[in-house]
Amino acid sequence: MTLILALDFGGTKLAAAVVNAGAREWLGYDRSLSPAASNASTDLKIMRSLIKSVLQDRKPAAIGVSFGGPVNATTGTVRLSHHVCGWENIPLQQLLEQEYGVPASVDNDANVAALGEFRYGAGKSHNNLFYITVSTGVGGGWILDGKPWRGAEGMAGEIGHMVVDPTGPICLCGKRGCVERLASGPYMAEDAREELQRGGGEVIRNLVGGNLELITGKVVSEAAAQGDELAQELLERSAWGLGVGIGNVANLINPQLFVLGGSVTKAGERWWKVIHKTARKTALPEVNFEIVPAALGDDAPLWGAVALAEDLLQ
Repeated sequence: MTLILALDFGGTKLAAAVVNAGAREWLGYDRSLSPAASNASTDLKIMRSLIKSVLQDRKPAAIGVSFGGPVNATTGTVRLSHHVCGWENIPLQQLLEQEYGVPASVDNDANVAALGEFRYGAGKSHNNLFYITVSTGVGGGWILDGKPWRGAEGMAGEIGHMVVDPTGPICLCGKRGCVERLASGPYMAEDAREELQRGGGEVIRNLVGGNLELITGKVVSEAAAQGDELAQELLERSAWGLGVGIGNVANLINPQLFVLGGSVTKAGERWWKVIHKTARKTALPEVNFEIVPAALGDDAPLWGAVALAEDLLQ
C-alpha cells in the first residue's frame, strides 16, 4: 500500500497522521500542544517527534502539509506565522523533502482544509465553497469551479482581516475591527480578561478559579452556556463579526457553501444562530448560500494535507 504522511502546523497545536492512499481511516495519529513560548525551531522539533511516532520506521510515498500562516504554495515556502515567531521565509517543503526523501506539498491551513472538506467532507457535492477556520486566528480557503483558488500571490481568502467595525479594537495586523479581532478564541479571552478587571463575569471567574490567565475561548463558550452575560455578549460579538464578513463575501464571490471549522465553531447553538442571522441580513436577498459546520471537524486540515499528497502521486 502507498503510505501518505499528513502534517498540521497550527498556531497552538501540531498534529501528524498516516493513511494509505485512497483510504479514509488513520493508520496512526498523534498531536501535541505548542509550548507557550514556541518558535519555528521548537515546532519543527516537536513535529519530528510526532512524525517518528506515527511512521514507526515506515517510509511515506508523499507528504502533505497544512501550515497556519501565509505560504507560497508553488515553492512550499512559509512566509510567516502570525502566532509563532521565527517562521519567516522558511523553505518547509524543501526541508521535508531533504529529510524524508519523498515529494512534499505545503499550503496555508485554510486552503488545505477547504480542499479536505471539498474532497472528503461537507463540500463533496459542491463546486464552489469557502472554508473558514475560526480558532487561534480566522482564515479562509477557496474552492472555485472544483479547484483551489489562492489569488495572485497566494493571499486569497484572508477573511480574518476584513474590517467589519472600523471603530472596533485594534487587531494584530494594525487595523481596527477585523473579523479575527472580534471572532477568534484568544481575542475573546483577552477581551474577557479586560472586562473582568472591571467586575462581573462571575461564571467565567469561577471556571478558572479566579486565575484570569487561564481564560480561553473555550472557557468563554462554557460560561456563556451557563448563562454568564459577559460571555454571551462576547460570543455574540464574535458571531456578529464573522456573520458580517460572510455576508459580504457572499455578495462579492457568490459561493454555494460556507464551511466553518475550528475550535470556536463549537461555541453552541446561539453562536450559530447569530452567524446565520447576521450573514443573511448582510447579504443581498437575491444571494443564496448555505452555512454548515465542517464535516471533518478538527481533522479538516489533516485530510486536506492527505489530498495534497495524493495529488503529488497522480
